[in-house]
Amino acid sequence: MDIKELLLLLNQHPGLAETKTKFEKNNHLVWNGLKGSSLSMMSLLLAKRIGKKAVLVVDEKEDGAQLQNELELFSCDGCVYFMPSAFKRSIAYGQPDAESSLLRTEALTNFFNPRFGQMILITYPEALAEKVFLPNELVDNTLKVKKGDKLSTNFIEEVLIEYGFERVDFVYQPGQYAMRGGLIDVFSYAADWPYRIDFFGEEVESIRTFDIENQLSKETFDEVKIIPDLNDETLFKNRTDLFSLLDENVVFIGKNIDRIKERISQTIQLAIEKREDLKEEFNVDVEDAVVGKEQVDFLNDKFYTIDARLIPEKNSNQIEFNTSPQPAFNKKFELIADNLKQNAGNGYRNIIVSTQQNQIDRLSHIFNEIETSVNFDPLIGRLHQGFIDHDLKIACYTDHQIFERYQRFQLKQRFNKKEAISLQELSRLHPGDYVVHIDHGVGKFGGLEKIDINGKPQETIKLIYRDNDVLYVNIHSLHRISKYKGKDGTPPRIHKLGSATWAKLKSKTKSKVKDIARDLIKLYAARREKKGFAFSGDSYLNEQLEASFIYEDTPDQIKATQNVKADMEDDIPMDRLVCGDVGFGKTEIAIRAAFKAACDSKQVAVLVPTTILAFQHYKTFS
Repeated sequence: MDIKELLLLLNQHPGLAETKTKFEKNNHLVWNGLKGSSLSMMSLLLAKRIGKKAVLVVDEKEDGAQLQNELELFSCDGCVYFMPSAFKRSIAYGQPDAESSLLRTEALTNFFNPRFGQMILITYPEALAEKVFLPNELVDNTLKVKKGDKLSTNFIEEVLIEYGFERVDFVYQPGQYAMRGGLIDVFSYAADWPYRIDFFGEEVESIRTFDIENQLSKETFDEVKIIPDLNDETLFKNRTDLFSLLDENVVFIGKNIDRIKERISQTIQLAIEKREDLKEEFNVDVEDAVVGKEQVDFLNDKFYTIDARLIPEKNSNQIEFNTSPQPAFNKKFELIADNLKQNAGNGYRNIIVSTQQNQIDRLSHIFNEIETSVNFDPLIGRLHQGFIDHDLKIACYTDHQIFERYQRFQLKQRFNKKEAISLQELSRLHPGDYVVHIDHGVGKFGGLEKIDINGKPQETIKLIYRDNDVLYVNIHSLHRISKYKGKDGTPPRIHKLGSATWAKLKSKTKSKVKDIARDLIKLYAARREKKGFAFSGDSYLNEQLEASFIYEDTPDQIKATQNVKADMEDDIPMDRLVCGDVGFGKTEIAIRAAFKAACDSKQVAVLVPTTILAFQHYKTFS
C-alpha cells in the first residue's frame, strides 16, 4: 500500500462530505470522536476537498513539529508549513531563535502568497499571540531578481546591505552574501538553499541554487525573491495580528477552540504583566510584540472553525466520527496477532505504518516465528498515533506504538551546518596559519585574494611557501587544502614550491603505509585460513529483544547492527570496531551482539575502563 491509496480510502468518509455541506450554512462546526492521528488525516483531506487554506492549532511547539513531519509526507504537494514562535521562550521577545525565525518567515511568506491556493499552516497559541509583519512591507522589502534583468552588482549589494545581509567570503547560512567578479551568492531567509546569480555585464544571465559543501548547482530558476529577516525592526516597523490579515475563507481547526482562545489571552496577559521587565531587559514595547485581546475574538467572528472534541455534546452542527485509538499490546505479539485476525474477521482492513522497512520485516518475522498467519498492508510513512475507523472499517496501526518506541521527529532543517564545515574552517583561518596542500606541501595561509584569470576576476586562496613563493588556489579546489595538525607549539617546516622534498616525503610515507598494509594482508590471510564459530541467524527471541528498545534505530545503528550480525554468522574470526560519540547508541549494538552470542550458549565478557562504567553497563545489560 502507498500513501495515496490510504488517503483515497479515508477520503470516502461521509463526515467530510457532511462538513462541506454544513459549512454552506454555518461557519462553526464540531468534529466529535476523532482519535489518534485520524484528526490530522481528516484535516488534511478537508482542506483539499474544500480548497481552502487551513490553520491547524496544536498545544505545544513539539506537537507542531510532530504534525508537520506527519502531514508533509501525506500531503504529497509540500504545502504544509509550521509557524513557531520566533523567540527562544514564551514572551522573551528580545531573544530571537534563529531556526524558528527562519521557519516562521518561510511559513508566513508562503501563506500570504496569492499564488498558493490550498495550504496548511500549523501553529500553537503562543505563536499566534505574537504580531506578524504586514504583507505590503514584505513586498516593499523583497528583492526580485529575474533572468534577463538589467541590474548592476553594486545595486544588488546596496540592497542586501540595507536588508542587513552580511558580506562573507563563502555563503553558508541565511542572511549572508558573497561577491566574486560577475557572481553573487546570496542566502535568502525564505530559501532552503543559497542562490547563485551570474551576470554577463549588467544583465542577469542565470540564477541557480547550489550546494554549500561542494558548490555544485542544484536547480535553475527564471526568477527568485530575496527576503530579509522578518524580525528586523528597521525594515518591518509596523506589525499586526495574524487574524486581521487572513482571508475570511480560512478554516481554523483545533482541539477546543475556546481553550485555544484562552491560552492566547493568557500569553497576552502575561506579556502585559511583564511590560516593565520586557522594556528594561529587551527594550521591547508590549504593544509592538503581542496582539490585542480584542483580536482573539476574530476566531469566532471572522473565520470558519472546526472544534475537535472527544466528548459528544448536543449540537446540530456536530459531525460524528466513529474512531478509537490504537490498542495497547504491551509488546505481547500473540495479542497483536489475535487482534489483527479479529479485525480481519470483522471485515476491517489492517494497515501498519512504519518509517522503516526493517521494522515491517521484523514484525513479519515475529509472526512467522510464533507460527501465526496474519494479513496486513505495510505502509512506509510517518504517523504519530494509530487509530481504528469503524465507519470505513480501517485499522491503521503504527509500528512504534506496537514496539513501544519513541518516534523521532525534528524541526525542518533549513540548511545543514555540517555541509558548511569546510567553508567555516576557511573563514576561521588567519593569515600566517599553517596549511597543507596535497600536491605542494606545508605553507602559510595568506588570505583570500582576487586575481584576473582570462580577463575575469576570480576569488582565490593565497598560500605562501618558502622564499615567499606564492600559490593561488581556486576556491573550487578547496578540498585539496587542510589545516596543519602537528605537535602543539612546534612549528612545521615550510616547503619550497617546485622542490622534491614534499614528493619524497609523500613517497616515503606511502612506502611505510605499504609495509603496514602488507603485514595486515598477511595477518588477515592467516585469520581467514582459521575457522571460527558461526553463530545462528536471528530467532524470535532476538526480534523480541530488539523490539524492546524504546528508541527507533538511527540509519547508522541499523547499518552497524547488520554488519556485526553478518560477521558473527560467518565462520571467519570476527574483527570489527564500532565507534561513535557518547550517546550515539553503541551500547544498544553491543547488547544485541551479546544476546545473540548468549542464544548460542556462549559466554560474553564486557570490558570497560572504569568501575563506574562497569556498574552502568551492569545495570543496562540487566
